[in-house]
Amino acid sequence: MRTWIAGAAALFALTLPLSLTACGDVDDEPAKAGDGGGTLTVFAAASLTETFTSLSKTFEASHPGVKVRLNFGASSTLAQQITQGAPADVFASASPATMKTVTDAGDATGTPQVFIRNRLVIAVPKDNPGKVGKVGDLSRPGLKVVLCAVQVPCGAAATKALGAAGVEVKPASREKDVKAVLTKVGLGEADAGLVYRTDVRAAGAKVTGIEFPEAARAINDYPIVEVAKAPKPALAKEFIGLVLGSRGKAALSGAGFEAP
Repeated sequence: MRTWIAGAAALFALTLPLSLTACGDVDDEPAKAGDGGGTLTVFAAASLTETFTSLSKTFEASHPGVKVRLNFGASSTLAQQITQGAPADVFASASPATMKTVTDAGDATGTPQVFIRNRLVIAVPKDNPGKVGKVGDLSRPGLKVVLCAVQVPCGAAATKALGAAGVEVKPASREKDVKAVLTKVGLGEADAGLVYRTDVRAAGAKVTGIEFPEAARAINDYPIVEVAKAPKPALAKEFIGLVLGSRGKAALSGAGFEAP
């Protein structure tokens, strides 16, 4: 009997540290808001496509079971969708004016925070068939120029920048968002277009960007906010934290955005 008791005590002594260690591992890993899974819905300006796609993958990797659903488009269109009741957790706009549509409707939680800035450049096809070299060339007769719709942030910025340059442009078309303008230029369907610097960088060798000084008069601030009645409010706060944090800043800076 004494031999059996001694053996049992030894076995318990061996097992106890292992049990405590396993419990310690669990306690050392605090639960994240996303541990329960689900879908986080982010509405973001079209010019954020590449960076937010990358950041969403980073977010999913640190939140097992969570899927980030991204809805990119013209900020004015996204703002309208939110005020009409479209379910969203986060809204990142390309201008304070379009964000104001959401805040004025009471559809934002807290105060929007400006996280980056962006400026326009002239985008031309790689071989530059229109021989565009400066902003004044955009008014040349016969040159096919495309711009964003006036209600879209890139369209409003274009109007302001061209006005500052004293250049009158009669666009061949007004596009729904900046990516649509870039696509037409990249396909050679337009001789030039005004897009964001970041979009030219993302397009790689498809287009060439031409800087012009008056663009500094029409720089866009990008605000981000949690949407009121967000289906996943805790995840929304964490995603905004990622965007505002060091990893978000590094990704946005690498894409050509400017610090606010």
